[in-house]
Amino acid sequence: MIVFMPRAATTADPFNAIAESRRRDILVLLASDERSVGELVDALELPQPSVSKHLKVLKEVGLVDVRRSGKQVFYRTNADAMRPLHAWTSMFERIWSQQLGRIKERAEGKR
Repeated sequence: MIVFMPRAATTADPFNAIAESRRRDILVLLASDERSVGELVDALELPQPSVSKHLKVLKEVGLVDVRRSGKQVFYRTNADAMRPLHAWTSMFERIWSQQLGRIKERAEGKR
């Protein structure tokens, strides 16, 4: 018998939050510098309400921080909150490196 566990709420789990590709796109844009909502809207070519919705989820899970300057709101990544994501994906780096090493060996005829 297979038992399915309920999925964690998107707003409670960074892994579920980044499952949505647009949120990953936003994080990529914020990786180099903080940006306003308007800059993100222009870069992503999405409606402002959609971008704001994604930013709200990312903020609720702690992956982005907010800074207000007058009427403008700026977002930036929260590196500390990204640590668990990095740690989890890093576990697979060794596997990928080994796979690439084997492919290289086969391509060079060393096996």
